[in-house]
Amino acid sequence: MIPSAFSIFRQENGQIRNEKSVITTSFDQQMLQLHSISLLQFKNYTNRSFDFPKKVVAICGNNGMGKTNILDAIHYLCFTKSYFSNTDTINVQQGARGFRIEGQFTLSGQEEKAVCILRETGKKEFLIDETPYDKFSQHIGRYPCVVIAPDDAVLITGGSEERRGFMDALLSQLDPEYLKQLISYNKIIQQRNSFLKTAAETGTLDEALLTVLDDQLTPPGTFIFSKRRDALMSFLPKVKRLYTEIAQQEEYLSLLYESRLLETEFGELLQASRQKDGILGRTTVGIHRDDINIQLGVQPFKNIASQGQRKSLLFALKITELELLASEKKFSPILLLDDVFEKLDEERISNLLAKVCVENDGQVFITDTNKERITRHMQALGIDFHLIEL
Repeated sequence: MIPSAFSIFRQENGQIRNEKSVITTSFDQQMLQLHSISLLQFKNYTNRSFDFPKKVVAICGNNGMGKTNILDAIHYLCFTKSYFSNTDTINVQQGARGFRIEGQFTLSGQEEKAVCILRETGKKEFLIDETPYDKFSQHIGRYPCVVIAPDDAVLITGGSEERRGFMDALLSQLDPEYLKQLISYNKIIQQRNSFLKTAAETGTLDEALLTVLDDQLTPPGTFIFSKRRDALMSFLPKVKRLYTEIAQQEEYLSLLYESRLLETEFGELLQASRQKDGILGRTTVGIHRDDINIQLGVQPFKNIASQGQRKSLLFALKITELELLASEKKFSPILLLDDVFEKLDEERISNLLAKVCVENDGQVFITDTNKERITRHMQALGIDFHLIEL
């Protein structure tokens, strides 16, 4: 058995003793804090406000009471959009025609108000201290945030687009230029695919126009590839080490960044794939095809891993993301944990809480259907927390 980095407790006379008796960084000293949130016509909330006076906030209640909705509202304030749906209108309270989310933050010692509004017309606005953004992308990374939710298992079991989305969300919070180049790449790839589809339907291909599109696509594609490669070079080994600590045993896990740009320049790939692209009517090479290959032994991880192994890898990915953001930003992100304790044994719950609430300096929001369970674990770990009951 490999000692777990989570195990910072020892048993004495039948009692669990916390080796770290106090959380070393007080809530008042946090670089990023969300003090309160107000919800108007958002999901199941007609008009409701919540205060968050402590570093750790537990939100308890039965299913369907709106626990996850509070986390999603926080995500809106961090990313200008929902974590759980791609359409804003689906988050409007039934019978209403718009919503408003307002949060009171402290960032680097300065108080500020963030507001997200979906108008009756369907237009969305995002403001900091009453000043609207020209582009929502300008906000990404201001309030770094990491989410761990039950459906995140698709990050491991789903297709490559899920893992690319994970990479892009992480790197976009670290580097505004990455997000800018990603938006540019996606716009041009849509144009190129539309052009190729028309060419396939008509049987005629304008080589000169395709060259123009390739010349436009190559710089952002090369930039994104370079950023992914450099970041994942250190990120993936850390994920592997943390997975081993969580699993508490050595397993033959491998995580590798897959991209054809590792072997060939992007421009050359586009040139070589022209005939194939013209026949299929889409772009078959590029960073939109990248993936993280995850294997256990010689088998694809998602095919043979147990539910516990999948959950351990998910925690390893997300906690490594949290640590990287904290390291690069010089302050800890907000962490949102949605219903992550189901099907975890008591020891793993304690280990996870120790990692994210004691070792981590940032603000943490946790939902749970079982108030007694979360209270018991918080008290055993000596964590001062604020409880919201719905």
